[in-house]
Amino acid sequence: MTPQIGLSLMPQPVFWQAVQPLFEADVVEVVEWSFDMGWGGRSLPEPLPSVLRQFSQRNRLLGHGVSYSLLSAQVDRRHWLACLQAECQDYAYRHISEHFGWMATRNFARSAPLPMPLLPETLKLGCDRIQQFAEIAQVPVGLENLAFAFGLQDVYQQGEFLEQLLAPVDGFLLLDLHNLYCQMHNFQLSASEILNLYPLERVRELHLSGGSWSQHGSNQIRRDTHDHAVPTAVFKLLEVALQKCPQVEAIILERLGDTLTSDREQHQFRQDFDQIRQITDRCCSAPEGGG
Repeated sequence: MTPQIGLSLMPQPVFWQAVQPLFEADVVEVVEWSFDMGWGGRSLPEPLPSVLRQFSQRNRLLGHGVSYSLLSAQVDRRHWLACLQAECQDYAYRHISEHFGWMATRNFARSAPLPMPLLPETLKLGCDRIQQFAEIAQVPVGLENLAFAFGLQDVYQQGEFLEQLLAPVDGFLLLDLHNLYCQMHNFQLSASEILNLYPLERVRELHLSGGSWSQHGSNQIRRDTHDHAVPTAVFKLLEVALQKCPQVEAIILERLGDTLTSDREQHQFRQDFDQIRQITDRCCSAPEGGG
């Protein structure tokens, strides 16, 4: 099965300027919507609602939460889950994913997704939370791997932690390739070393995006900021992942909508989409055992 190629939708007008030629050419096969960006009384600008309805009706709409904060122990998630239940009544999501880790606590409401050590207490919390998530969603649910790690232990434990969280609900892994690239660079790991840490048989969706660099003393840190073109190294990771992840159904290109402000950036974004499609067609049409 050749995976469907699609986009993570953004509400900004410049995003729709960038992607309009792709929709007009009918090459966007699936879309993903981070639905909790639209909660809280926010109105969604056209053409976003009509695209959501169209792809929902075709069973080609994927859901992606960004603020559930799976491993936050002292944060009440009932309101979030109630909003999710209403969301699932408005649109038919084929599957829904969230981030591994945590991003909120009593002292602050939002951060980048952060890791948690694999302990009996954190595992029980995560299993309880993903079970609640699955009961509300009533579709397959999954978790996305993190880019951030405090140290090698976080890197080495993440795949095992994800497997233990996903197994009780038979969930899927959303494998973000740029997040892997961040950890490969920041901790000097090869593609095979880091991929072998994850339950690749659970991978149902891939994410690709760009990011940025931060200088910390003599160290250059790769960050998953979704504000630049997809690096060559991430396209190479896509080729490897397509060989190692036989259950992939969808490949999603991500970019923050307000970063596509120039014609050059918009053109590059469409080129990234085309390159994903070319790599996928080439890898998935190659004879088994061939190159």
